[in-house]
Amino acid sequence: MFLLDRFWSLFSQDMGIDLGTANTLVCLRGKGVVLNEPSVVAVKKGTNKVLLNGQAVGNMAKRMIGRTPGNIEAIRPMKNGVIANFDVTEKMLRYFINKVHNRRWGYRPRLVISVPSGITDVEKRAVYASADRAGARKVYLIDEPKAAGIGAGMPVTEPTGNMIVDIGGGTTEVAVISLGGVVTKQSLRVAGDRMDEALVHHMKRTYNMDIGPRMAEDIKITIGSAHPIEEELTMEAKGRDFITGLPRREIISSEEIREALREPISSIVESIRLSLEQTPPELSADIFDRGMVIAGGGALLRGIDKAIARETGLQVTIADDPITCVARGTGTVLEDLSRMAGVLESSESDY
Repeated sequence: MFLLDRFWSLFSQDMGIDLGTANTLVCLRGKGVVLNEPSVVAVKKGTNKVLLNGQAVGNMAKRMIGRTPGNIEAIRPMKNGVIANFDVTEKMLRYFINKVHNRRWGYRPRLVISVPSGITDVEKRAVYASADRAGARKVYLIDEPKAAGIGAGMPVTEPTGNMIVDIGGGTTEVAVISLGGVVTKQSLRVAGDRMDEALVHHMKRTYNMDIGPRMAEDIKITIGSAHPIEEELTMEAKGRDFITGLPRREIISSEEIREALREPISSIVESIRLSLEQTPPELSADIFDRGMVIAGGGALLRGIDKAIARETGLQVTIADDPITCVARGTGTVLEDLSRMAGVLESSESDY
């Protein structure tokens, strides 16, 4: 077995994968993040057949969302951080692994894959099975908050309290980590996607206008905020009138969008409060001194750090390059798997 492992090592590079609801990021050992593409696949409707000879994945597939004819659909095989479509997830993983290796044969990489901390055993087995069928030689899982903490440079293996809040596309992971283990955690299925849904509902309720998920995301990125900003912003939102069915546009403001985002942001803050309430006193003291770190795409929402600091009274820091934190954390684990074994959730042999 050792000789076989050495043989495959000649052909393959180990990978860390942030298999997210919105985006998949791949980190190569020693090279950093080499791929960041949407977790979207375009398939023939009613089947799991990927279009364009299996190439309609990632960036290409995302451009098709809302623009496909009746016989094609662009789907996201991940939902709330876990696999919703097993076959399509396997094909998506295979495509990304092949794209990174830039060849179609001879690769059997070891993978470290991040998963939500609230994932079930059944959902874990689905990740293992998908990765195995996609060509992995060995699969390890790591909790997303641990990976995010490592990627953010937090001393998660030391006997101190480290609080990380990872706001992704499908889930928000809140955890207090010490000595490489999660002491308290909250896995909340409220994150970037729920914010987009809140904006869709706002436009329908306020303007009687239907907008798509891409327009909602553009609004969130362009003028969205969680805390009052120095200079309020406006933008043009485009969609379809619910009454006439005709295209229309509206000028919307950052103030109203902030109000529309209030509910999902309040849910995230409440999850942080619950995690703090469950934290042992000694670790709470560490968090009071050190504050918390926010990672994930949700960390880019304007004023999210100020909103959380206002509600908790703690120092809040946005991680450097928060979108890649989890992927970089898996890459750090890959650098020394034997030394970092204590932070891993499990390996496929446990199942």
